[in-house]
Amino acid sequence: MVVVAISGLHGTGKTTAARALARKFGLRYVSAGEVFRRLAKERGMALDEFSRYVERHPEIDRQIDQMTIDAAKEGNVLIDARLAGWMAKDADVKILLTAPLEVRARRIALRENRNYEEVLAETVKRERSEAKRFKRFYGIDVNDYSVFDLVLDTDRWSAREMVRILETAVGFVIKRRG
Repeated sequence: MVVVAISGLHGTGKTTAARALARKFGLRYVSAGEVFRRLAKERGMALDEFSRYVERHPEIDRQIDQMTIDAAKEGNVLIDARLAGWMAKDADVKILLTAPLEVRARRIALRENRNYEEVLAETVKRERSEAKRFKRFYGIDVNDYSVFDLVLDTDRWSAREMVRILETAVGFVIKRRG
């Protein structure tokens, strides 16, 4: 029963890494971000607007975070979530992906075929909202990386290189659990 938790800010490569690792190791893939985006779309809201809405409706964060906790309890899963490292407390390996804000905004703009400046402003607002919510709801300081086993700056590596590095680390953990 292996649990891998991947956290990181938007645009760090979480989803790219998580999907590749889940495939490689035959783990179930659970994405809190997909749920968040689906809920925003269902309400006809942009992500920054939905983030502000969620500030006033904490039950939405709690629902998404409970999904993460439940998935971790079931095991044989890779959890891709902003708070995966904190919510999946007993994960076998907790990975945090990082990258500078400008790099992340550029990646998101390219991925979504959107204007860089618009994405940058939206990303800053969204991340401020999240940091505030997570501190208020859970006492989590998203700038405290001490809960993570591995912190990787994805700006330094191509997507393929990043995945190879993470495959090696997760492979060691899985062998050890053997």
